Amino acid sequence: MNIRKLALFSTILSFGLWNGAAVAATADATRSAQASKRQAPRKPAHAKKPGPAPVHFAGGEEAVIVTGTHASHRQARQSTSPITVISAATLRRSGMLNLSDALTRTYPSINVSTMGNDAGALTAAIRMRGLNPNEVLVLVDGKRRHTTANINADAGPNFGSTPVDLNMIPSNMIDHIEVMEDGAAAMYGSDAIAGVVNIITKKRDHGLDISTQTGANAYNGDGWQYQLNADGGFRLGDDGYMHIAAQTYHTDHFVTDTVDHRLSGYTPPGVANELYTGSLNVPKNSNKIMSTPEETRENLGIDFGKSITDDVQFYGQVTYAHRHAEAYENYRLPSGTSASNPELFPYGYSPLETIDENDYAATLGLKGSHVFGFDWDLSSTWGEDLDKVSTRHTTNPNMYAATGYTPTTVRNENFRLAQWTNNLDFRRNFKIFNTVPMTLAFGGEQRLEQYTVLAGEPASYEYGGTSALAGLTPQDAGKWNRDIWAAYLDGDFHPTRKWDLDFAGRFEHYTDVGNTENGKVSTRYDFTRRVGVRATISNGFRAPTMAEQHYSAINVGPTSVLGLLPVSSPEAAATGASPLKPERSTSASGGIVLEPVNGFHVEADVYQINIRDRVVQGGNVTGPAAVSALEQMGVSLPALTQQSENAVQTYYFTNGASTRTQGLDIKADYLVHLHRYGNLSLSMALDLNRTRLTHNGLSGTGSPLLNAQNIGYLTTGFPRSKLILNAYWTVGAWDVNLRQTRYGETTDMMTYQDWTPSAATCPGGGQLEQSSVCFAQFKNTPRWLTDLEVGYRISPRWHVAVGANNIFNVRPRKLPGELNQLGGNPYDTFSSQVPMTGGYYYGRVNFTL
Repeated sequence: MNIRKLALFSTILSFGLWNGAAVAATADATRSAQASKRQAPRKPAHAKKPGPAPVHFAGGEEAVIVTGTHASHRQARQSTSPITVISAATLRRSGMLNLSDALTRTYPSINVSTMGNDAGALTAAIRMRGLNPNEVLVLVDGKRRHTTANINADAGPNFGSTPVDLNMIPSNMIDHIEVMEDGAAAMYGSDAIAGVVNIITKKRDHGLDISTQTGANAYNGDGWQYQLNADGGFRLGDDGYMHIAAQTYHTDHFVTDTVDHRLSGYTPPGVANELYTGSLNVPKNSNKIMSTPEETRENLGIDFGKSITDDVQFYGQVTYAHRHAEAYENYRLPSGTSASNPELFPYGYSPLETIDENDYAATLGLKGSHVFGFDWDLSSTWGEDLDKVSTRHTTNPNMYAATGYTPTTVRNENFRLAQWTNNLDFRRNFKIFNTVPMTLAFGGEQRLEQYTVLAGEPASYEYGGTSALAGLTPQDAGKWNRDIWAAYLDGDFHPTRKWDLDFAGRFEHYTDVGNTENGKVSTRYDFTRRVGVRATISNGFRAPTMAEQHYSAINVGPTSVLGLLPVSSPEAAATGASPLKPERSTSASGGIVLEPVNGFHVEADVYQINIRDRVVQGGNVTGPAAVSALEQMGVSLPALTQQSENAVQTYYFTNGASTRTQGLDIKADYLVHLHRYGNLSLSMALDLNRTRLTHNGLSGTGSPLLNAQNIGYLTTGFPRSKLILNAYWTVGAWDVNLRQTRYGETTDMMTYQDWTPSAATCPGGGQLEQSSVCFAQFKNTPRWLTDLEVGYRISPRWHVAVGANNIFNVRPRKLPGELNQLGGNPYDTFSSQVPMTGGYYYGRVNFTL
């Protein structure tokens, strides 16, 4: 019997046992408890702590978790699945202003790529356990969070991702974050393959916190940023609360120091090409593509709740964020290429891709107890992301040549993604035959997803389109939607006081990709209070996103055109595409939880995640077939594509790979009491991770879907290991946080670039330059980063801190010249290792009332 059938059978059996025998055994006790509660005086909400207690992972009392379990009053170290709790204070001491960056500094299994490309650079995307951002589920207070509408359509490890943008959630709204390090599709549905990030928000009905932080990348002198935060709570009557959090954030561009191969005084050896005239009078750092976006963002979050009756509470949450961001694209030369418009830009130009984004979500719910003995929760959540992507400081060179006119600012595309989720959940604790404690949970979910693409302005796509980003055509535009219906059943048993056993099963129906059944079995046994073991086996799935199924785009570079074909189109089918189906996963993990001496906690868990039918980039076609596919879609190609047979390339989304990810997570913490010298909190977290390709699919034409480069994106672009050592010392009014992070090796298969000597050939024949079959292996060797923050409490209300992240300015290993595109990409952009930004220095002031 396979795992999903076993889980469904077991949970149905547990339901039957309760329904047949437990009711009689517990009816009197239940009625007695209900009567007692009705007679007891109701305690007003302000007399209780309305939100979770502060979390201190190393030492101190740990908050009760709500992720990965339906049982109540369970802490992270008591969980059957590994769960890490990250407090707001820990995130703040990371020194990072963006939530996604703060998580990478404090949690070893989460990383981000060195640099986002094109419009993908404008959305934060985290990778967990080396998997795609789409394979991480994000919840806010246990409710599914909507994703961004901005798809990453460029090759690389984030290809196809439309993740939840964590930076659109106010960071000062967060009480703590629970990270579940296990597959959880049987509990939460699609996307929970790598793990679950559950953001728990503040629900305090009192107090005021104000803070500001500013800093810059001191070694470069750019990348200056600041953030202003304010949050506070107040009562709604005698038994309600409202907590409001607001922040504003700005960062300038950070730009790496580069020398463009095409500019004055540089001629690559053995190259005779008009691009390398050696006479262009342009500053050496003109190509700013390897940079971080400039961004301005405003965030708002509101939590509220109030009792309606003794047994029913009304609650809700609203978040809103607005962002404007701009990312540099490759520099266009003032002459020597058809992408130039020397009449408008005599010294060349660097296009800027921009995004104007509005992101909002609202949840309303009712929850209560004593419906046939069950606690219940009814909620409805609407989330929406609206993106307007434009290009500034650009031209449409072919339009200018034909008509004498070109815009320099143009709207290229609009996206909208909306998600409406409705949940009804029930939970009850009781004893089977009045002997075996059990938590029974069941419920249902209905979700509507909508995806809309609007065409750009005509000038953005006519005559081959604008430089850097050709606009979406009317053929690309459309509106699509789907409905999802789900039901789950979960039984958590305690056959003995030391043994916990959990069975979960879930059924989901998608109106576009069909049905899926998923199961999960977890168990834990505590031999003593110091030694426990746990294990989980489950299967899961990830439904292809609406964007993966319907998005298409054309990207026009200085010397090439890259076209993403919609996988359902006849043009894609002609190059070997077939309809997408869900990814399927099987996960297994096992670990040990130790407390050798009081206060010293150790957890070690091994895991394996097998994924088949992964949605990846496939069907790469160049030459006449690619030209024909684009022309059939109505795309007018620019003249520059005639320079090389590989200048035009098309591809599509496909279920083209199966992978196996194996790893080991180790966590340890200890609080050392130094008496008059204060307290020292020590912690260590390690993730060892390896992904291998177990199957490479074939296109309809019989060729492998993934080449060596794409295989590298899936398997070796994530650090082989990541170790975080942290020491937090408090003494008197002083506090010091020291963090050492070691990033393991990453490896990518790099493309030989356009200044490679033309005589060079692949070992098997064919020209080396821009080859789609011949690549150079490049390794980012391990790196250590050192972060330091020193704080001082001036008074009970005022606290100041200064810090330096990457205090020794460690950067990724630099690429050799033949792998550095145009000289403007000195680092491997797809490696999820150390940041390219180097040392960052900051100061922060906190006021608490």
